[in-house]
Amino acid sequence: MGGSPIVIKLRSLIFKALALGSLLFLSGCNAVVMNPKGIIAEHEKHLFFVALSLMLIIVVPVIILTLVIARRYRASNTNAKYTPDWSHNNWLELVWWTVPAIIIIILATITWISAHRLDPYRPIQSDVKPITIDVVALNWRWLFIYPDLGIATINFVQFPVNTPVAFHLTSDGPMNSFQIPQLAGQIYAMAGMKTQLHLMANEMGDYNGRSTNFSGDGFSDMTFVAHVSSQDDFNKWVQTVKQSSNALTMDTYKKLAAPSEDETVQYFSSVENNLFDNVVMSFMMPAMTTTTVNTGTNSPAVVSSKK
Repeated sequence: MGGSPIVIKLRSLIFKALALGSLLFLSGCNAVVMNPKGIIAEHEKHLFFVALSLMLIIVVPVIILTLVIARRYRASNTNAKYTPDWSHNNWLELVWWTVPAIIIIILATITWISAHRLDPYRPIQSDVKPITIDVVALNWRWLFIYPDLGIATINFVQFPVNTPVAFHLTSDGPMNSFQIPQLAGQIYAMAGMKTQLHLMANEMGDYNGRSTNFSGDGFSDMTFVAHVSSQDDFNKWVQTVKQSSNALTMDTYKKLAAPSEDETVQYFSSVENNLFDNVVMSFMMPAMTTTTVNTGTNSPAVVSSKK
């Protein structure tokens, strides 16, 4: 194919850009979000490719037409028909308005259905009893509490394969975001609020969890490991945690809540009752102090005031 030096150079740049784009795309095949190990993450991956395919129906023809028009109507092609007064074509108008409209309608429908099907608050239907794990985003560590088992961990969480997991999340400080990319999407953890995330892993292994919302100096190292094991191994691990000499009391929790970039995994064999709920309510109901006031009668009055 011939052409002017400018067209040849432009063609070369386009080919290089396409080659680089293909290389980058293939190099990302091992990205964790493209290698799901949980049913929620699998549905999210499927939704991503469905949306990408629909959008490419518009993008690819536009790119091809751009290259074709640039080559056909280049300055050196004196055989190209020049029609400066042409301004309208009913068939072309029908195509480039109808096709995008149909794709938008399809995308909107799929998004609406998927948004409800993949709602992080929606429990996963299973014959297996779910495990409840309370999560507190600290500065800058993750605290995991197993309320039904009476144990807790720092920067490490474990649960059985093919078992629904119900995470209840809050934050003791700035808003944060909790995510295990290979198992599910992210959910925010906010002070004074309790959010939820349901997931279920379908393969055993270690999966990296992380904070995806900037929350201060130690944000980048605010990571944890989610270990998915068999039910027997999980039961053995629970017994190992119960043998720990550490107990998670409110005094211990206050020390953990102090800003720290310590990534050490810690186990707690017992947890103070309602600790998670107390952390949530501590931002909802300011601490109160009581003062006894002498009213001059036989019964002193007790007056409450904020600290």
